[in-house]
Amino acid sequence: MNFHSDERIALFIDGSNLYAAARALGFDIDYKRMLKVFEEKAILVRAFYYTALIEDQEFSPIRPLVDWLDYNGYTMVTKPAKEFIDPTGRRKIKGNMDIELAIDVMEMLDHLDHIVLFSGDGDFRRLVEAAQRKGKRVTVISTVKSKPPMVADELRRQSDYFLELQDLKEIIGRKGDHGDHPAHPIHDDIDDDIITLHDDDDEDEYFGNA
Repeated sequence: MNFHSDERIALFIDGSNLYAAARALGFDIDYKRMLKVFEEKAILVRAFYYTALIEDQEFSPIRPLVDWLDYNGYTMVTKPAKEFIDPTGRRKIKGNMDIELAIDVMEMLDHLDHIVLFSGDGDFRRLVEAAQRKGKRVTVISTVKSKPPMVADELRRQSDYFLELQDLKEIIGRKGDHGDHPAHPIHDDIDDDIITLHDDDDEDEYFGNA
């Protein structure tokens, strides 16, 4: 990892994108371990996690994860998601968080030296370029080892550093993970900002050490 112990960093985590990348590689993220890793590498100012929520349901399957992260060092950024039924009869959620993430990056630039972006979304290329023009270094964390690769080539080339998520498995993956990981409580089949919701997903298994 290309970090300096005296530089100020912040994590910007595109929740559904990171989950999709980790799942494609066959492991789950241990968010407690991940936070500790970056706290040891540099001065961690903030760790933002972005996800959409279904607000009009009595119980949202992702709420336990959101609450746990909120109590364990993460700054949660959420917004209501729109739920609909696709032509096959499957319930889906539409909730793109790109604008929220981009705004937070730009507002935090004066307080940071290094941006750590957990996403492979090519739409963030211009955001990375804007941060670099302000003199900030940018690390993108995603994967090219999945089939197909989860990171857009233009985003990878624009970043100052690219970290392969597969290479981080031993330090931020859940211990005892052998590739047979449980489903995320809300993110399953992901197509850009469209997320398929399954009623029988078990959120309790997702948290690892939570």
